[in-house]
Amino acid sequence: MQVLTIRQDRLKPVLKRHPWIFSGAVKTRPSDPQTLQVEIRSEAGVELGYGFYEHSAQLLCKVFHFGKAPEEGFNRAYWLGKLQRAHQLRELVLDLHQTDTWRLCHAEADGIPGLVADVYAGDCISFQTTVPATLEMKEMWLSIFLEMGFTSVFHQHGKEKGGHWLAGEKSEALVCLENGLRFLNNPATGQKTGFFIDQRENRRILGGFSKGRKVLNAFSYTGGFSVYAIAGGAIEVVSVDISAEACRLANENVKLNFPDFNKHTALALDCFEYLRSMPADFDMIILDPPAFAKNRASVDKAARGYKEINLQAMKKIKAGGLLATFSCSQHINRDLFQKVVFAAAADSGRNVRILQFLGQPADHPVDIFHPEGEYLKGLLLFVD
Repeated sequence: MQVLTIRQDRLKPVLKRHPWIFSGAVKTRPSDPQTLQVEIRSEAGVELGYGFYEHSAQLLCKVFHFGKAPEEGFNRAYWLGKLQRAHQLRELVLDLHQTDTWRLCHAEADGIPGLVADVYAGDCISFQTTVPATLEMKEMWLSIFLEMGFTSVFHQHGKEKGGHWLAGEKSEALVCLENGLRFLNNPATGQKTGFFIDQRENRRILGGFSKGRKVLNAFSYTGGFSVYAIAGGAIEVVSVDISAEACRLANENVKLNFPDFNKHTALALDCFEYLRSMPADFDMIILDPPAFAKNRASVDKAARGYKEINLQAMKKIKAGGLLATFSCSQHINRDLFQKVVFAAAADSGRNVRILQFLGQPADHPVDIFHPEGEYLKGLLLFVD
C-alpha cells in the first residue's frame, strides 16, 4: 500500500484520532493520482493508521483505521464487521417497531468516512458514497447490504444528481414509519439519501408543544414537522417551501396520517419573502432551512441569511410563541449559530429565552474525536 507521511509538527491531530488529514499536514504523498487507500506514517516511520486518499482534494485523506492494520488486512469481513456493529448500535438506541426509517452508517462516526447509508421502510437501503475510495467499493457495499437482509439497494455518489437502483428497484414511493407516523418517500427522487431523517427526534419534541397552536413550518420540504404538529394537536398548520413538488408531498403526508384534518395549507413560495409578509398570528414557527453555508467562504453570507429569517420570525410571532430554529450547515458551529440568533433577538426588540438545545438523533452519532460531525444545531425559543 502507498504511504502518506505526516509532518512532525502536524502529528497531534492524528495522534488524537481526528480522522481528517489536510494537504498542509503532509510531508510526502503518493505520486499516483489513482491511489485510493494509503498507509499513514510519521516522519520517523511510525505506523499511525490507514485512510481513504483523494489525490486532488485539500482534505487529502480520511482515516478509517488508527494504529496497526489487522492481520487479515482490510478485507470484506473487516467492513462487514463495521456495518454490523453500526447496526447493533441502532438496535440499542431505536425502537424499530415504531420506526423503520433510520441511519445505519454515519460516515466518520461509524468508522467509514465517505459512506452514508439510510434504511427506509425496514428493507430498503439508500447509500451515498462521497469519496473515490468508497465509490470504488460500491459492489462490495451492495453485497454486504444484501447479506445483512436488505432487499432493495439504491446508490448515489457525491453531489451527482440522481442515482441507481442496484437491487430490488422500487417504482412506487415507500411508506416509511417514524415514531408511529407514516411518510411517503422515494430514495430515487428525494434530497440527500431521501427523507430528512436527522430531524426525527426534533419533530417528536416539537409535536409535543403544538397543542392548540397555529403552526408555521417554513422550509417545510415534504411536511415532516407539519405532520407531527397535527399529531400533537395543532389547530392549524401552514407549510411553506419553494418547491411545488415538496408541497404536494406535504399534503399527501398529512392526508396519509390525518385524512379528516382540513386546516393544513401548503404554499409553494420563497420562504424569505413569505416571512417578511406573513400574518402576525402564528404562535409556533419552525425554521428548518437547507444548509446556507456550503463551505467556509460562504459562512458570512449564511450568517446573514440565518439572522434574516430569525429576525422576521421573532418580529411576527405572537407573544408567548415558540420558535424552533435550525442550522444544518457544518461550517456554522453551535456557538456561532447561537450568536446569530442572539443578534436577531436583539434587533427584534422581543424578550427571548432558550428553552431547549436541539440536535441530531442517536442514529446520527458524533465521534468524540471528530466534533465536526455535529452538523445539526437547533434552539427552541420562547418569545414574549
